[in-house]
Amino acid sequence: MAAVSVYVEGDDAMVAFGQRLGRAMTRGVIHLRGDLGAGKTTLCRGIIRSRGHQGAVKSPTYTLVEPYNFPDGDVYHFDLYRLRDPEELEYMGIRDYFRPQHLCILEWPERGAGFLPPADILVEITGEGAGRKLVVTAQSALGGAVLDRIGNGTDIS
Repeated sequence: MAAVSVYVEGDDAMVAFGQRLGRAMTRGVIHLRGDLGAGKTTLCRGIIRSRGHQGAVKSPTYTLVEPYNFPDGDVYHFDLYRLRDPEELEYMGIRDYFRPQHLCILEWPERGAGFLPPADILVEITGEGAGRKLVVTAQSALGGAVLDRIGNGTDIS
C-alpha cells in the first residue's frame, strides 16, 4: 500500500502533523505504533484538536479509552499498553466503538490483536536524530484517500 514519510522535531511539530492528519481523516481507524515516549499521545492531541477540542488530551493508559464527542462524529482514543489479554476488549464492548461515523485512534494496537478491526491508516513512529520519523501507510481505500489529502496538502473537514 501507499505510504508517506514525515520528519518532525518537537511536540509542536508533532501536534501540527496530528492536526493535518485529523483534518484529512474524520472517520475510520488509525493504528499508532512506536516505543514508549515516541509521541503517540502527542500525535493524538493534534488529531483531536483538529476537531476543535480545547482541553487536555491525556493518555487513557488506565481506562483504555477516552471519548471525545463532536457534532460531526465521535473520536475514541485508545491506549492498550496495559491490556493484559486481548479478550478483555470483548468484555468492554469494543465493537460498539467502531461505527462508520467515528474516528478510532489506537495506541499499542498489537496488544488487541484478533479483537480489533484493521486500520485504515497505520502510523509508525521512530526516533531519528533530534526528532521523529513518521511513516504513514494506507491500509484501505479510505486510508489511500487520506494519504492523497496529506500528500497534496489538501485538508478535508
